[in-house]
Amino acid sequence: MAHLHFYQGDRLLLAHLLRPGRTLIGRSDRCDVALPGEHLSRTHCTVEERPEGWVLRDRSRHGTVVGGRSVREHILADGDVAELGEYRMAFRDAPTAAESPTATLARPNTAGVELIEADDTGFAAIYVVLRVVRGPLTGTSRTLQRDRVSVGGPGSQWVIDTELPKNAFYMRVVRGRALVEPGTAAVVLAGQRVRQVTPVLFGEQVRCGDHVLVVESEAREQSEDLARFGAMVGTTPVMRRLFGVLARIAAHDAPALVTGESGTGKTMTARAIHDQSGRRGGRFVEVSCGALSETLLESELFGHVAGAFTGAVSERPGRFRQADGGTLFLDEIDTASPALQVRLLRAIQDREFEPVGGGRTQRVDVRLIVATNEDLESLVREGKFREDLYYRINVITLTQPPLRERTADIPLLVESYRERFSEELGRPVRDVDTAAMELLCDYHWPGNVRELVNVIERAVVLCRGELIRVDDLPETLRREDPSAELLASNRLKSALADPERRVIVDSLEAHGWNRQQTARSLGINRTTLYKKMKRHGIIAPAH
Repeated sequence: MAHLHFYQGDRLLLAHLLRPGRTLIGRSDRCDVALPGEHLSRTHCTVEERPEGWVLRDRSRHGTVVGGRSVREHILADGDVAELGEYRMAFRDAPTAAESPTATLARPNTAGVELIEADDTGFAAIYVVLRVVRGPLTGTSRTLQRDRVSVGGPGSQWVIDTELPKNAFYMRVVRGRALVEPGTAAVVLAGQRVRQVTPVLFGEQVRCGDHVLVVESEAREQSEDLARFGAMVGTTPVMRRLFGVLARIAAHDAPALVTGESGTGKTMTARAIHDQSGRRGGRFVEVSCGALSETLLESELFGHVAGAFTGAVSERPGRFRQADGGTLFLDEIDTASPALQVRLLRAIQDREFEPVGGGRTQRVDVRLIVATNEDLESLVREGKFREDLYYRINVITLTQPPLRERTADIPLLVESYRERFSEELGRPVRDVDTAAMELLCDYHWPGNVRELVNVIERAVVLCRGELIRVDDLPETLRREDPSAELLASNRLKSALADPERRVIVDSLEAHGWNRQQTARSLGINRTTLYKKMKRHGIIAPAH
């Protein structure tokens, strides 16, 4: 597997495993690889996998040099070395044992957890700790976090010896990497005096006078049940991995992009992140960008002053203001107009905006989560979505799997929603019979979890006893499923698209081709319905 190896002089700092998607490198702690340096831009460059190979792209004002030549874009070959400020970055397609990672950087985190090791059965949080190995407090340790901690004598945040001066040196952690910063006393690392913020490898010793401290990693098993995250449930490997990632994401404030087909539960994911985060005391504010016109959406997001437009008789705070201290969730971000994208970029980047019609600049503290069922990267290449905005919202990307990829979760989901609706509706429905459950598990679910929820709610309402039976399920599920033959023909795209087209046409016909009522019944907005009709070639009959 491909790695990036980062050197400071001849010293190997770390090896970073390249994963599918884009890797951001720079001095911002929102980058995948974050390193201190005066000559590094906040986002200095990116490395991503394309059909032609791993591609390095410069995004800095300082420049990126490969082979003595400044590059804007470069296809990396094994052994290529790029110069990034005071660091060298070597690309290795197949690293040797001597070049194996000393540590792997992870996404930023407001708590002590910086790295997550996850598998299908559980996950462990990896903490970065500083341990005293020589001195009066030998054996004691302190967990490092993003907020720097002063180490030294009386008056320091961590007093390790009364003989040391106050704030002898400082330590903090960014992206799983410990950083040492000089203070009031001489600090030595790797035989050299530390004169600026410097990364510290796991196992390396920090010396201050006669005192020696070492940076270590410490794994602590998490007690969270990976079959559930917030209101979300699932035991399949893909969901267990997703829940492990969500637990990590919830711990910090970086923007997150949730992708996936319509109905997969993107809104539920966003809410779960909020409810499990440090912002749960604030509001979770949801805006569907596709449901409003450009003018109304701008006013909805940023608010307006009195007289800003016809009907604006008084000042109104926008959703950014309402979400201050909490989370703002923007669904269908791909429908935002170019002008609105510019305003969104500023609001995300600078955390400030002006209401529609003018007024004083307002500052907000908002965690942003956006969602789409479109391929934003393709829209960027086509010039339909701003590249700079894409990079701002794509700090963390989550892909919500379709229900057909997690069919083993269907019984668990059915039981969860049966219990929920039985309680909410006051219906004594206690179980689902075997035949009905088999039918539910065999159905292709083109509408994903949203369709399943609607089916179970309907079944609870119509159930004539305590047991949901086949007759309580919609006729659509009881028809012979034609998808098996299509799937067997290896035309997967068609196999998945045809059932969705059938469901949309059936719903349109049931509602007399009223698009608003149809969209409401399917749990989507009209913009999404129009897109799907166009994609499937659905045309309303002439009257």
